[in-house]
Amino acid sequence: MNLRDKICVVTGGASGIGRALAERFTAEGAKRVVVVDRDADGVRAVASAVGGVGMTADVSSEDDLRRVIEDTESQHGPIDLFCSNAGILTIGGAEVPTAEWQRIWDVNVMAHVFAARHLVPRMLARGGGYLLNTASAAGLLSQVGSAPYAVTKHAAVAFAEWLAITYGDRGIVVSVLCPQAVRTKMTEDFENGGVAGIDGMLEPSALAQVVVEGLSDERFLILPHPEVAEYVRRKGEDVDRWIRGMRRLQARFGG
Repeated sequence: MNLRDKICVVTGGASGIGRALAERFTAEGAKRVVVVDRDADGVRAVASAVGGVGMTADVSSEDDLRRVIEDTESQHGPIDLFCSNAGILTIGGAEVPTAEWQRIWDVNVMAHVFAARHLVPRMLARGGGYLLNTASAAGLLSQVGSAPYAVTKHAAVAFAEWLAITYGDRGIVVSVLCPQAVRTKMTEDFENGGVAGIDGMLEPSALAQVVVEGLSDERFLILPHPEVAEYVRRKGEDVDRWIRGMRRLQARFGG
């Protein structure tokens, strides 16, 4: 995809990865960038900075996402690229309260489902469109110290795969973004990004560059940390060996 003259929506756009994507899409010549987030002040600031449109919404609400899609298309035109980027992290395992499991599931998984539910039929009717879903390297590997994050990011990758398989021959292009540590609010409480920073902490602007390249090539997996591809290969070759290695990593980082 060439971003010039395209209408792009970015959820989680008030800061971090989302803000960097909004800035970079604007620099690439997007016709309109719609910045979506729960943070109303952040939405206004980023939309103003990029000359875009701000919409306040909670991505865990199907009604909110339907409104974002309907308002964007009625006021600005057909959405060419929808970046389902918002995500949250919850530390812990099975003991995490059910309400917190549900909250992270709604944000990290159902937000992708809601966006596809209300946008894919529109894209199919007009012959195509592009979905970029932000997951994580944790969705391909795992997340030491957070079962909810590992589980929901695996689900996000699986849903993106399903979309690509089901609609790829009907004009819908799907990419899934799977970084390790990026310098955002999510990682600021972890020294050097914690276990996810083992291969270095990326600045959001550097990640946005990789995303633009991935969109241009229409790659399914966009991996800002290229080491992740090798880790996935090793996991596929010998899962038992990989789990032993992950246990060593857990011991090292105290997860």
